[in-house]
Amino acid sequence: MLFLAAASSYAFSGIYGRRFRKLGVSPMATATGQLIAASVLLLPLVLIVDRPWSGTMPGLPAIGAMIGLAVFSTALAYVLYFRILATAGATNLALVTFLIPICAILLGIVVLGEHLALRHVVGMVLIGGGLAAIDGRLWRRLAGRGQG
Repeated sequence: MLFLAAASSYAFSGIYGRRFRKLGVSPMATATGQLIAASVLLLPLVLIVDRPWSGTMPGLPAIGAMIGLAVFSTALAYVLYFRILATAGATNLALVTFLIPICAILLGIVVLGEHLALRHVVGMVLIGGGLAAIDGRLWRRLAGRGQG
Protein backbone atom coordinates (compact mmCIF):
# COMPACT_ATOMS: atom_id res chain seq x y z
CA MET A 1 0.00 0.00 0.00
CA LEU A 2 2.91 2.35 0.69
CA PHE A 3 4.15 2.02 -2.87
CA LEU A 4 0.83 3.43 -4.11
CA ALA A 5 1.22 6.42 -1.80
CA ALA A 6 4.81 6.91 -2.97
CA ALA A 7 3.83 6.71 -6.65
CA SER A 8 0.94 9.12 -6.11
CA SER A 9 3.19 11.56 -4.26
CA TYR A 10 5.70 11.41 -7.10
CA ALA A 11 2.96 12.06 -9.65
CA PHE A 12 1.62 15.06 -7.74
CA SER A 13 5.08 16.47 -7.04
CA GLY A 14 5.56 17.70 -10.58
CA ILE A 15 2.22 19.46 -10.57
CA TYR A 16 2.79 20.94 -7.13
CA GLY A 17 6.39 21.86 -7.93
CA ARG A 18 5.31 24.02 -10.89
CA ARG A 19 3.86 26.49 -8.39
CA PHE A 20 7.34 27.38 -7.18
CA ARG A 21 8.39 28.46 -10.66
CA LYS A 22 5.34 30.70 -10.94
CA LEU A 23 6.31 32.26 -7.61
CA GLY A 24 9.81 32.95 -8.91
CA VAL A 25 11.56 30.57 -6.50
CA SER A 26 14.76 29.08 -7.91
CA PRO A 27 15.15 25.29 -8.23
CA MET A 28 18.07 25.39 -5.76
CA ALA A 29 15.97 27.19 -3.13
CA THR A 30 13.06 24.79 -3.66
CA ALA A 31 15.25 21.71 -3.28
CA THR A 32 17.02 23.16 -0.23
CA GLY A 33 13.76 24.09 1.44
CA GLN A 34 12.24 20.69 0.80
CA LEU A 35 15.21 18.79 2.21
CA ILE A 36 15.50 21.03 5.29
CA ALA A 37 11.76 20.75 5.98
CA ALA A 38 11.84 16.96 5.62
CA SER A 39 14.85 16.73 7.95
CA VAL A 40 13.22 18.89 10.61
CA LEU A 41 9.96 16.94 10.41
CA LEU A 42 11.68 13.54 10.59
CA LEU A 43 14.22 14.36 13.31
CA PRO A 44 11.84 13.74 16.27
CA LEU A 45 10.73 10.43 14.76
CA VAL A 46 14.35 9.33 14.26
CA LEU A 47 15.22 10.25 17.84
CA ILE A 48 12.23 8.32 19.22
CA VAL A 49 12.47 5.21 17.05
CA ASP A 50 16.19 4.77 16.43
CA ARG A 51 17.62 6.31 19.64
CA PRO A 52 20.99 6.95 17.96
CA TRP A 53 22.72 7.60 21.30
CA SER A 54 22.12 3.99 22.42
CA GLY A 55 24.00 2.24 19.59
CA THR A 56 27.62 2.03 18.64
CA MET A 57 29.22 4.69 16.49
CA PRO A 58 29.35 3.60 12.82
CA GLY A 59 32.73 3.29 11.13
CA LEU A 60 34.20 5.70 8.60
CA PRO A 61 33.06 3.66 5.55
CA ALA A 62 29.46 3.77 6.78
CA ILE A 63 29.65 7.50 7.48
CA GLY A 64 31.22 8.10 4.06
CA ALA A 65 28.48 6.06 2.38
CA MET A 66 25.83 8.03 4.25
CA ILE A 67 27.37 11.35 3.18
CA GLY A 68 27.61 10.11 -0.41
CA LEU A 69 23.95 9.12 -0.41
CA ALA A 70 22.95 12.43 1.15
CA VAL A 71 24.94 14.57 -1.27
CA PHE A 72 24.71 12.70 -4.57
CA SER A 73 21.60 10.54 -4.34
CA THR A 74 19.42 13.01 -2.50
CA ALA A 75 20.58 16.63 -2.63
CA LEU A 76 21.89 16.56 -6.20
CA ALA A 77 18.84 14.59 -7.35
CA TYR A 78 16.48 17.19 -5.88
CA VAL A 79 18.38 20.07 -7.46
CA LEU A 80 18.26 18.32 -10.85
CA TYR A 81 14.58 17.47 -10.37
CA PHE A 82 13.54 21.05 -9.75
CA ARG A 83 15.84 22.42 -12.47
CA ILE A 84 14.33 20.04 -15.04
CA LEU A 85 10.86 20.91 -13.77
CA ALA A 86 11.59 24.62 -14.26
CA THR A 87 13.03 24.21 -17.76
CA ALA A 88 11.16 21.27 -19.30
CA GLY A 89 7.87 21.16 -17.41
CA ALA A 90 6.01 18.58 -15.36
CA THR A 91 5.02 16.33 -18.26
CA ASN A 92 8.57 15.92 -19.53
CA LEU A 93 9.81 15.47 -15.98
CA ALA A 94 7.42 12.56 -15.46
CA LEU A 95 8.91 10.83 -18.53
CA VAL A 96 12.21 10.47 -16.65
CA THR A 97 10.66 7.63 -14.64
CA PHE A 98 10.85 5.46 -17.78
CA LEU A 99 14.64 5.64 -17.57
CA ILE A 100 14.77 4.03 -14.11
CA PRO A 101 14.70 0.41 -15.38
CA ILE A 102 17.40 1.19 -17.96
CA CYS A 103 19.64 2.76 -15.30
CA ALA A 104 19.00 -0.19 -12.97
CA ILE A 105 19.99 -2.70 -15.65
CA LEU A 106 23.12 -0.78 -16.65
CA LEU A 107 24.20 -0.26 -13.02
CA GLY A 108 23.60 -3.95 -12.34
CA ILE A 109 25.92 -4.83 -15.22
CA VAL A 110 28.64 -2.31 -14.37
CA VAL A 111 28.59 -2.44 -10.56
CA LEU A 112 27.28 -5.90 -9.72
CA GLY A 113 28.64 -7.84 -12.68
CA GLU A 114 25.20 -8.99 -13.84
CA HIS A 115 24.73 -10.30 -17.35
CA LEU A 116 22.81 -8.52 -20.09
CA ALA A 117 20.05 -10.74 -21.44
CA LEU A 118 18.14 -10.34 -24.69
CA ARG A 119 14.98 -9.43 -22.75
CA HIS A 120 16.87 -6.50 -21.17
CA VAL A 121 17.92 -5.19 -24.57
CA VAL A 122 14.37 -5.61 -25.93
CA GLY A 123 12.97 -3.77 -22.91
CA MET A 124 15.43 -0.89 -23.29
CA VAL A 125 14.64 -0.60 -27.01
CA LEU A 126 10.90 -0.56 -26.27
CA ILE A 127 11.36 2.12 -23.61
CA GLY A 128 13.51 4.20 -25.96
CA GLY A 129 10.99 3.80 -28.75
CA GLY A 130 8.16 4.79 -26.44
CA LEU A 131 10.01 7.90 -25.31
CA ALA A 132 10.78 8.81 -28.93
CA ALA A 133 7.11 8.37 -29.85
CA ILE A 134 5.95 10.51 -26.94
CA ASP A 135 8.49 13.23 -27.75
CA GLY A 136 7.49 13.44 -31.41
CA ARG A 137 10.64 15.16 -32.72
CA LEU A 138 11.86 11.99 -34.47
CA TRP A 139 8.52 11.51 -36.22
CA ARG A 140 8.41 15.17 -37.34
CA ARG A 141 11.94 14.90 -38.69
CA LEU A 142 11.09 11.71 -40.62
CA ALA A 143 7.89 13.26 -41.94
CA GLY A 144 9.84 16.34 -43.10
CA ARG A 145 12.27 14.16 -45.11
CA GLY A 146 9.41 12.34 -46.80
CA GLN A 147 7.98 15.60 -48.14
CA GLY A 148 11.26 16.93 -49.55
